[in-house]
Amino acid sequence: MDTKFARFRSNSPQETIELGKNIGVRLQQGDVIGLIGELGTGKTWLTKGLALGLGVQAENMVTSPSFTLVNVYEGRIPIYHMDAYRLKEASDFISAGLEEYFYMEGVAILEWADRWPEIMPSHCLYVLINFANKNSRDILVKGDHPRPAKIIGSLLNLNGNGHRY
Repeated sequence: MDTKFARFRSNSPQETIELGKNIGVRLQQGDVIGLIGELGTGKTWLTKGLALGLGVQAENMVTSPSFTLVNVYEGRIPIYHMDAYRLKEASDFISAGLEEYFYMEGVAILEWADRWPEIMPSHCLYVLINFANKNSRDILVKGDHPRPAKIIGSLLNLNGNGHRY
C-alpha cells in the first residue's frame, strides 16, 4: 500500500494540542503512534492532545516520561506513553519490556520512534514534527498500513487539504 500522509502547520502549543486531540478521537485499541522530532518541537504537546482525544481528563497532566520510560493514562482505553530518549540501543528498549506495550489493549505512543525503526509495528501512525520557525511547527502525519491510512483520510476529510491546522 502507498504511504498516505497529511501536512499541518501549527502556530502554537494549543494548535498542536488540538491536532493531537483530533487524532486521538480517531484512535482505537491496538493503535501505535510513533513521534519523531527534535527536542522542543512539541512531541509532548501533541501527546497531551492525543490523551485528551482519548478521554483523559485535562487535570491528569501528561508529562514526558524521559526518566520513567513509560507513563500510563486511563482514558476510554489505556494510553502507554513511552520515551526512548535515554535508551542507547534497541536491545535496551526490548530489555525494558517496552515493546510489549505495542501489543497491549490500549494505544501506545512512542517519542523518538525514529531511533530504531525496525522495532516499530507495521501499523504504526507516524507523526513527524519539525521547526518551521521559532513559534511554528510543520507536522507530517503518515503511515503505509491500512489502519493509519484510515486515520489520515479522516483527518484530511475534516480539515480539507490538511495544510494548516
